[in-house]
Amino acid sequence: MSVVLIVEDELLELEFLKLVVAEDLRPQDTILTCESGIQAVKLAKQYRPDIIVMDILIPEMDGLHALQEIKKFLPQVCVMILSAYSDFSYAQAAIRLRVQEYLLKPVKPSVFKQAFHALLTTVAACQVQAKEEVMEAKINQIYFIEKSIRYINENFKQKLPLQLVAAYVFVNPQYFSRIFKKEVGVNYIDYVNKLKIEYACKLLETTNYPAYRIASECGFTDPSYFNRVFVQQMNMPPKAYRRKHLSNSAK
Repeated sequence: MSVVLIVEDELLELEFLKLVVAEDLRPQDTILTCESGIQAVKLAKQYRPDIIVMDILIPEMDGLHALQEIKKFLPQVCVMILSAYSDFSYAQAAIRLRVQEYLLKPVKPSVFKQAFHALLTTVAACQVQAKEEVMEAKINQIYFIEKSIRYINENFKQKLPLQLVAAYVFVNPQYFSRIFKKEVGVNYIDYVNKLKIEYACKLLETTNYPAYRIASECGFTDPSYFNRVFVQQMNMPPKAYRRKHLSNSAK
């Protein structure tokens, strides 16, 4: 969907621009209109248009100053300037603001239509590129999450800080932490501790190792922390879990 903002204080010209613009838009696209620079800035903040058709001499704030404000929060917006004056200083200001089209009034319908169509083509290409970039980023996220999970599953029995795994998949630790929780559904520490406690349960069931050794075998450097995590996940301490398992096995 594309959003077009037309800023023109002459009613007849505004209606003309709306009619020509509408011919090239799809039903799902939106046309916004206003008559002053201040209104243009407000609408641009609210609706974030893809294309702005801007007259220069408009009330409250001229078109170039309004565009200067809009570019602060919409730097990539495509802009067509309409001017009744051929003053070169206006053209220079438009160039500095990276305006794509600069047309002198009165504008022939065919000229305006051609220029507007060029802007639409540019917007469509940018939207496709943005979608491709989002898709590529998503694919990269899935790849490094899958790679990190394989690494965690192979190495959880040792001390495994998040920074180490993030470095293994070549991403920033904060970014890794955020994406890991989004994609896996739990945060990194909880995921790793779940694997450690599952392994601890297996050791409690199949060996007579004391709790402190099991903590070490599972990659915990602090037995008391191991005990807290175990209770949190299993609702009982390791010794009670072993007794329960032995009791069930004897039945």
